[in-house]
Amino acid sequence: MFDELTTTPATALQVVVATVVVYLVFLVLVRLAGQRTLTTLSVPDLACVMALGAIIGRTALLAVPTLATGVIALVTLMLMQRLLSLLRRSGIDRWLHPAPVVLVQHGRLLHDNLAGARVSHDELRQQLRLAGVASLAEVDRAVLERTGDISVLRAAQPVDGWLVADLDVDEFPEGSQEP
Repeated sequence: MFDELTTTPATALQVVVATVVVYLVFLVLVRLAGQRTLTTLSVPDLACVMALGAIIGRTALLAVPTLATGVIALVTLMLMQRLLSLLRRSGIDRWLHPAPVVLVQHGRLLHDNLAGARVSHDELRQQLRLAGVASLAEVDRAVLERTGDISVLRAAQPVDGWLVADLDVDEFPEGSQEP
């Protein structure tokens, strides 16, 4: 029974290395998949996340998990999270959390931005309806935020420049058109 609670220093190092590598690979894959990957989960998305959790957990804990290897993997994940939060002050934050993307501007769909952000027209329509929008003409801007959520600023109200200071948009961007 004691063997199920402890581990060797060599195994502990293997757990740390496996956990760090799996964590970093997961971050890269989520980044490549796009900002909306983990925001709104459909049933297939949820199944994928659950499978990813099982794969990551099993990989981090190696072939024969013990209480000690579980604690080591957990501490390693928390340390990686803390390290990344400290690194966010550097340029890594721009890579981990891409800049907001304007999807609709002045009632016009920005098709190039929609495609680049991997946001479908169906997803955008759903988010506009959830915001209570009845017509694209009501939308000053719809923005895919760093978190993967879509925010909507209405055209009926003046938009404070401070709210859109982090958006990189032209007044009449290419790839835009009437709906």
